[in-house]
Amino acid sequence: MLKRFLVPEADQVLVSEDDARAATATIFRKMGMPDDDADTATDVLITSDLRGCESHGVSNMLRAYVHQYSAEIINPRPDVKVLRDSPVAASWDADRGLGIQVGPRAMQTAIDKANETGMGAVAVQNCGHVGMLAYYALMAIPSDMIGICMVSAGGGLQVPLWGTEPVFGTHPIAWGAPTNKMPPFVFDVATTQVAANKLMLTRRIDSNLEPGWITGLDGAPIMEAVDSPDYGGFFMLPFGGTRENGGHKGTGFAAIVDIMAGILSGNKAGFMADRNMHSQFVMAMKVEAFIDAIEFKSDLDALLERISSMTPIEGQDRVYYAGLLEHEETAKRKAHGIPYHREVVEWFNKTSNDLNLGFSLP
Repeated sequence: MLKRFLVPEADQVLVSEDDARAATATIFRKMGMPDDDADTATDVLITSDLRGCESHGVSNMLRAYVHQYSAEIINPRPDVKVLRDSPVAASWDADRGLGIQVGPRAMQTAIDKANETGMGAVAVQNCGHVGMLAYYALMAIPSDMIGICMVSAGGGLQVPLWGTEPVFGTHPIAWGAPTNKMPPFVFDVATTQVAANKLMLTRRIDSNLEPGWITGLDGAPIMEAVDSPDYGGFFMLPFGGTRENGGHKGTGFAAIVDIMAGILSGNKAGFMADRNMHSQFVMAMKVEAFIDAIEFKSDLDALLERISSMTPIEGQDRVYYAGLLEHEETAKRKAHGIPYHREVVEWFNKTSNDLNLGFSLP
């Protein structure tokens, strides 16, 4: 996470992992989720916060979910249907359940299939927000598997390179692999220049957007630092931004996500899907189906150690790889607490009072 997205020290309230989990699960249960699902959904959000991915943790997302439950946009007790099933693949209809409720089940099914056949994949249609995609990649790693996740997240936000109209959402991708000694490799990115939820963080902490992150409603890139407009007042650029900086690559990856998560699941491309109904693709690949796991992990350790131990350029403290800083941040936050913005803690406590939930965060 860039420093511009972190909560300023003066606005931080440190909340223990246990307290954050208990409060979040209580809210999910109040919204009508079964106990086990409430615990699973909570784990997705709190894991995100522990790793420093606050854009996809409770700060932004929990209040959005409460609103969606109140408006009956999402279903707290979905009747998930298996549309197709084989030894290596399946497709599901999530019945408007949250992605963080249904998605972990789908990933576990992919892992179970991979244990039997070497590979497993599940495509999920008709689900709500899926949360931090790294969560699903991380699920595969303890089984010595490579984990993959993609989400087609609507079609009203990201313009294709040189386009004047949005056709994609942020369409994120995550990919993770197991290691032996080094923290695992976990790569989780939006196919936009920056995740949309991070724009929400900038509003809370009063920081600017960088040039080339968003466009006006005419699709023209805004090439100066600006405050984040409200949704409906901007579009987002694919990663790379301009053609010279590789914007065609971001558009290509966004299309891949729509193919693998949207179209393959039967949910259709994001711009054709119902506004709040996303789709997800998860896959697990058993390392032992290709090579001895110990050899794979040793070789990956060597690569990651080479990257992270080299001398950085002048002005930088270190070189890192995807997943390293998040691994270190998790250890810090488990020991010292999660640094939530005081406004987030105030929201929790107001929600507790409004819904008679009986908890109070410090």
